[in-house]
Amino acid sequence: MVFLDLQAVSKYERGNTVLQPMHFSMQEGERVAIAGETGSGKSTFLKLIAGLLQPDEGNVYFEGVRVLGPDEQLLPGHPKIAYLSQHFELRNNYKVHELLEMTNQLDARSAQQIFDVCRISHLMMRKSDELSGGEKQRIALAKQLTSFPKLLLLDEPFSNLDRVHKELIRSVIEDICTTLKVTCLLVSHDATDLLSWADRIIIMQDGQVVQQGTPKQLYHHPVNEYVAALMGDYNLINTKTHEVFLQLLGEGIRGKRALIRPEQLAISVTQPAQPHFVEGVVQKVLFFGAYYSIEVLVDGFILKVRTTAFMFNAGDIVFITVASTGA
Repeated sequence: MVFLDLQAVSKYERGNTVLQPMHFSMQEGERVAIAGETGSGKSTFLKLIAGLLQPDEGNVYFEGVRVLGPDEQLLPGHPKIAYLSQHFELRNNYKVHELLEMTNQLDARSAQQIFDVCRISHLMMRKSDELSGGEKQRIALAKQLTSFPKLLLLDEPFSNLDRVHKELIRSVIEDICTTLKVTCLLVSHDATDLLSWADRIIIMQDGQVVQQGTPKQLYHHPVNEYVAALMGDYNLINTKTHEVFLQLLGEGIRGKRALIRPEQLAISVTQPAQPHFVEGVVQKVLFFGAYYSIEVLVDGFILKVRTTAFMFNAGDIVFITVASTGA
């Protein structure tokens, strides 16, 4: 039996298509992430799954049973599907333990495990107005988990968080999957937040799926520039206008556009022994902690190269070769 199955589900608002007919399925335990720009239909997709929006066409099935929409039941939602919106709210003037007791359906031991996983055990006596944004998010997440869901839907869990809290919520989500054995489906406008977590990433644009596959497949073989940009920094080289890159990439792409990631290139101040390289002038050196991003002007085109070596300055003449072929 398929854990979650969407069959030609679509949604329209004011005559506009928000979600084009969507066919989608996932298995229990699978880690699936949805990425796309704002307005691509990601949140609508989650709300339809959760039973919080009524599909205009098609059906959502969870564990073989059709999920009812808000037009079909008094209280919208599915008891085994939890949805955490990016616009969650906590009631004011309540202590954390009081907020959690309102929805808790678990015994004390099981509830404590959730509180530990969400890193909120030390916050129980605090009031909601004494919490940071990241703390509020983890408490809202714990509230969803105390209803004992089998599927957790997370809408933009990494947005509006500083680096420390982003890494913390990343660890929390990991423990929800591994320790609590809850299946997670999450969305983000930034696919780079999903690369190390997801088994499968689905890219959406204008209410439809553009591409889906493993993170490695999407990173190295995007179907278009939109997907390439979502997955991280890239160089898109048009060999029709910049034939000099044929030395680097080979005659097989003559007259075509080629995508290559900055870390797939090697840079040196000495001419390499291998025959295939391009020569350029360093325009800018940017420090990112673990690496440097070097912008090199080659035949009127800015080429981005990533390196860990601190040995380049603006104005240097450099030579660039292919370091790896990717996936």
